[in-house]
Amino acid sequence: MAASPLPTTAGISAGGGNENYRFALTALTSLFFMWGFITCLNDILIPYLKMLFDLNYTQAMLIQFCFFGAYFVVSVPAGMLVSKIGYKAGIVTGLLIAGAGCLLFVPAAAMHVYAMFLLALFVLASGITILQVAANPYVSVLGQPETASSRLTMTQAFNSLGTTVAPFFGAWLIFGGLDAPEPVPGTVTESTVQLPYIILAASLVLLAIIFAWLKLPAMGKKDPAEALPLGGEAWKQRHLMLGALGIFVYVGAEVGIGSFLVSYLSMPEIGGMSKGAASHYIAWYFGGAMVGRFIGAVVMQKVDAGKVLAFNAVCAVLLLALTILSSGKLAMWSLLLVGLCNSIMFPTIFSLAIAGLKQYTSQGSGILCLAIVGGAILPLLQGALADSIGVQLAFILPLLCYIYIAFYGLNGCKPRTVVPAASVTKEVL
Repeated sequence: MAASPLPTTAGISAGGGNENYRFALTALTSLFFMWGFITCLNDILIPYLKMLFDLNYTQAMLIQFCFFGAYFVVSVPAGMLVSKIGYKAGIVTGLLIAGAGCLLFVPAAAMHVYAMFLLALFVLASGITILQVAANPYVSVLGQPETASSRLTMTQAFNSLGTTVAPFFGAWLIFGGLDAPEPVPGTVTESTVQLPYIILAASLVLLAIIFAWLKLPAMGKKDPAEALPLGGEAWKQRHLMLGALGIFVYVGAEVGIGSFLVSYLSMPEIGGMSKGAASHYIAWYFGGAMVGRFIGAVVMQKVDAGKVLAFNAVCAVLLLALTILSSGKLAMWSLLLVGLCNSIMFPTIFSLAIAGLKQYTSQGSGILCLAIVGGAILPLLQGALADSIGVQLAFILPLLCYIYIAFYGLNGCKPRTVVPAASVTKEVL
């Protein structure tokens, strides 16, 4: 049996390694579920915070910038941190920082200081960034490298399951039920947002305690004595840097499409429905991503991950071309089905981009999370296009993004092995 290129696992015997991997993956899957649940619940709270602080739409847009700005600022330092303390300690650290961010919402609501709220959001997003930097590569290295994309896709599917369940809990906790009337501006009190964030903080701290107690494989620490066969540091790896661009355009395309869904479906020539009715169809977009991840996790056990990524990207290109060139129900459903194509993209790009990085995996993970800032930049560009050429034609921007993702799946994801200088000298002699 050939030696695995994965980092060594301290304290795991040869006989019990696979069993410990299964336990670790189960624990991480529960984390991904809670992580998605908490992230989605936070999104549900934003409209109430908007009313509490009496924000206009420009001020409210700072929420998205602050969240994605944390990825841009924190990702690289987070990668350096995780490479020193390991994946498990990185997860615990991320959970505790996210919990501290949730607690900061309590004084922010009481003081009615919007800057304090943005600080709390930044701290919360910083914790989630560290979680991403630690948890995503952890799942990738827990097993055979050939099935890394499949494992990460499965855990991401449970992340999507969390985002699907969270709205029902949020409707009960915040709205007073799915059928409760929308609150009138000015009636939202501090306790409306304080209690949910206290619950979130307690949940995150509890998760941190559980993960600190669990006996998980010791992985992720950088070993200076271990050479990288691909040559150079993480920043010099072609497949990683092209993968970072892939993450940038993917997140930008997904967020951009999601941001325009309600407006697009309510257009007379497309869905001709109210914005309230159109908002219900968002579940089809994100629900498709959840279903696709469960299917993709099985398919990528047998089919090359790069080819599956390219196939999904080509399908997304065709669906967007169809929604741009058509109208009515055809245009509507062709756009919603892009969610199904999105399903495996993030985890697949991520796992392909960090393949073979060995002791630089944490640094590579930080670089990839840095690229999530595409979710703040590309939707703004799409908005500018929508203002100039219309919402429907503006979908040309995400279409171009998916063309690049197809290229990455077919060619860009392949690592370029660098021949050591010593070997070249020996051949010449």
